[in-house]
Amino acid sequence: MLRRLPLLLAAVLSIASPAAAMVGGAPADAAATAVVTIVGSRGNFCTGALIAPDLVMSAAHCTLPGATYKIVDYDTGKQPRLRDVRRVAAHPDFNVQGILAHRASADVALLQLAAPMTGRTAAPFGAPRPPLAAGNGFTVSGIGVTVQGDGRSGGVVRSAALVATGQPGTLQIRLVDPATNNARPGLGACTGDSGAPVFENHNGRPTIVGVVSSSTGADNVAGCGGLTGVTPLTLYRDWIQQTARGWNISLPAVP
Repeated sequence: MLRRLPLLLAAVLSIASPAAAMVGGAPADAAATAVVTIVGSRGNFCTGALIAPDLVMSAAHCTLPGATYKIVDYDTGKQPRLRDVRRVAAHPDFNVQGILAHRASADVALLQLAAPMTGRTAAPFGAPRPPLAAGNGFTVSGIGVTVQGDGRSGGVVRSAALVATGQPGTLQIRLVDPATNNARPGLGACTGDSGAPVFENHNGRPTIVGVVSSSTGADNVAGCGGLTGVTPLTLYRDWIQQTARGWNISLPAVP
């Protein structure tokens, strides 16, 4: 455990610069106060969202076995500090090979904190409103990089307003910048935005309806700024609630 701590600190410092995040993204709004940074002892970093004061939801591919994970918080002097994670659970149907092949999978994970976080507001979670159709609007909020390959350009929560393409479904939603429509680089998730919450407006309240699982460059090449692949929570809400209940965590009512 102690030997892994320097790697975790290095990961925090590499994303702690006050730069933009989310390719093309704008400063986040109030709904994004639930967004947190997850760092791993292997040097990776992802996005997560508080759905209870001591429970973070993220992508399962962000929490693979064999590593230690921490949540980044900031003290009153805006200096990063690491919060301990008590335990991690990935959905039992998650298939990492599927994600690597850009196929849909149960890419959802939960991280229980050793102590509740203060000064942040947990976000409600639900499922996309039916009918899920091309053009439906969503907001993605993450801490990822703005320049692919530049880890120091991440670390600040940014948001992007995206719309569903013609391939929405219960297993995966593909989002795109309506201004560029995947024909040229536009808004979208990038490195570090994995696990980012995807919000939809439910009765005037931003509600998490999915997590970011993947991204492409424009015209579906490797990279960022094209499509943002989202795992919707439609099929996984019961597992989230049951896992939280087993950990004695109270969740707000699902919209």
